Amino acid sequence: MTSTIDPQTSAVHTPRAFEPHRTGPAGALLHVLRRIPTWLTIAVLLVIFIYPLFWMVINSFKSNSDFLNNPSYALPVVWEWENYVIAWETGNLATTITNSLIVTVPSLVFIVLLGTAAGFALEVLVFKGRGTVLLLFLAGIMIPGQMIVLPLFNTFFQLGINNSYLPMILIYTAAGLPLTVFMMATYFRAIPREIFEAATIDGASMTRAFFAIGFPMMRNAVITVAIVQFFLIWNDLLIALIFGGKRSLNTIQVGLLNFSGEYGAINYGPLFAAICITTFGILILYLFLNQRIMKGLAAGAVKG
Repeated sequence: MTSTIDPQTSAVHTPRAFEPHRTGPAGALLHVLRRIPTWLTIAVLLVIFIYPLFWMVINSFKSNSDFLNNPSYALPVVWEWENYVIAWETGNLATTITNSLIVTVPSLVFIVLLGTAAGFALEVLVFKGRGTVLLLFLAGIMIPGQMIVLPLFNTFFQLGINNSYLPMILIYTAAGLPLTVFMMATYFRAIPREIFEAATIDGASMTRAFFAIGFPMMRNAVITVAIVQFFLIWNDLLIALIFGGKRSLNTIQVGLLNFSGEYGAINYGPLFAAICITTFGILILYLFLNQRIMKGLAAGAVKG
């Protein structure tokens, strides 16, 4: 026996059933009005973040008299393009940028390797007193750098390494480890421990488990920590000024002090030009790595 379907009882799908819901003029106006607060908020944020960059750029093309006698937000009366040439030569930017890279890159390598390894040990390995060790690392964050400058300077002077890059690299590495260890321990906490237990059952040592499993899984977190520490080291003035010693070892932040002339007079145009050169270079780097930074920050916020 076969069954038949009554055409009158079957569902009929017409093209009109799949057409999107259309709102009238009143609905469109209401939709626009609801978005106005969002647009205003975005506009205010853009002004807050973009205006300082605009102010810095226009002042980098001004002469000293133009900067001092006219409003700082006004466009230059005469565009002084040679300010960038003066900035490059007076600030010795080629040397200072190179010195900053020589100090920053090794410090970041040591911070990332040692900090990630310490975070791995504190969260993955099981040993007595690991909570106390983590608290000791956190205590390092609360020690002001100004308190240890004099003892460190005396120590490096007695060791005979004060006129080199080594003191700055050692200090930046030690200063960056507490925060890095805390952050990496938080990120490792989000990784299921069963992954490392399975690797151990398969015969992998802890060293191999760290380099083959743990470190690759922390790629976004490592980039986030490296960027945070990069900005802290790159923008530092106190340590570079005290331990830099010779003029040939000046970093970029110390080099910006060269624009202060006799009796404290400042050549504002070249100074802003030098700041623009360094700032926009760092800004471009951040824009390229922005997505990885966001992924890294989110990785440590959830428990796996």
